[in-house]
Amino acid sequence: MKQMTVKELTSKVLKKEHVFIFDVRNESDFKDWKIEGKNFAYLNVPYFELIDGIEAVVDRIPKDQEVIVVCAKGGSSEFVAEQLEEAGFQNVFTLVDGMQAWSEHLHKAMVYEDENMKVYQFIRVGKGCLSYMVISGKEALVVDPSRFIDVYEDVAREEGVNITHIVDSHLHADHISGGRELAERTGAKYYLMKSEGAVYHFEPLEMHDTIDFEQVQLEVLAVKTPGHTPGSVSFFVNHKLLFSGDTIFVGGLGRPDLGGKAAEWALDLYDTVYEKVAAIADDVVVLPGHYASLDDEMNGAGFVGDTLGNIRARNEMMQNQSKEEFVEMVVQNANNETPPNFEEIVAINRGLKEADAEQQQELEIGPNRCALHHTH
Repeated sequence: MKQMTVKELTSKVLKKEHVFIFDVRNESDFKDWKIEGKNFAYLNVPYFELIDGIEAVVDRIPKDQEVIVVCAKGGSSEFVAEQLEEAGFQNVFTLVDGMQAWSEHLHKAMVYEDENMKVYQFIRVGKGCLSYMVISGKEALVVDPSRFIDVYEDVAREEGVNITHIVDSHLHADHISGGRELAERTGAKYYLMKSEGAVYHFEPLEMHDTIDFEQVQLEVLAVKTPGHTPGSVSFFVNHKLLFSGDTIFVGGLGRPDLGGKAAEWALDLYDTVYEKVAAIADDVVVLPGHYASLDDEMNGAGFVGDTLGNIRARNEMMQNQSKEEFVEMVVQNANNETPPNFEEIVAINRGLKEADAEQQQELEIGPNRCALHHTH
């Protein structure tokens, strides 16, 4: 039986290839979260409807195209793929380890390089989360690391550098941070805002206007850039790159309603957008913590990011709104669907709760919902 890895499927997403996805999960799971590609076609029929045979769906599946059978963890898709092969389909693949593996794959993309630094973006394609590594001299800084810390350690080894600094832009609600564990493994300093309420040891970002190493100066944007959470910060690197966390996205702003204080936190978000960020030049490249659509937000260079000028021009919420208009728009646009399991994930990231690898995996399954408003 032919198998396809999540890395191979990611390549097809990025190249905008034509692929047919036969998803055999329950309809509600499929509607909530699926593998997205610009030229992907889909058929969703739950596995339990196929146990007695696939005759009912054979006419709905193309024979002249790659068909990738997808389930939650890989087992059900193998059963269905075998039946398709027996029915004469030549080009059928199963996705190895299913949506569980899709949720966890990180794709590395080059973002920026000059004589002082090199920057990689790690795209979690199945979840829309972004993390970064800034390399200068023999040191590296990691921004918003996922829990798959081996990936960052492997890149550091390949580059011949030591991870010396780790920053989280805020206390994440949709995924479990790898910051604390990566710091323990590497001896790096781990920075987070004290106002986010974490109960373990870290360097409070309130105590640092800048983090300097080798040829890099990372400015912690003046106390600070709240909006998504009370302690959200952005990081301005060498006056060229703005790691915006969940404050500014390529296609929107971070949602300030997860704490149940949409109007109050929207005022903070307004001050961030119209005072702090307004002072930053148009040619600075914004590198966010999430994206909603790879098709819309990945640029021609192959990473998620855009100049601040382009983002301002596209986003009506950043254009000449009064404070009252802005708050009203934020409250109206606040998405009622919260990130799945967000209270448990926040508790883990705060250090109030422990979860083993399997529990972490289960908690993170599903899409991210951290954006407030997307423009196209």
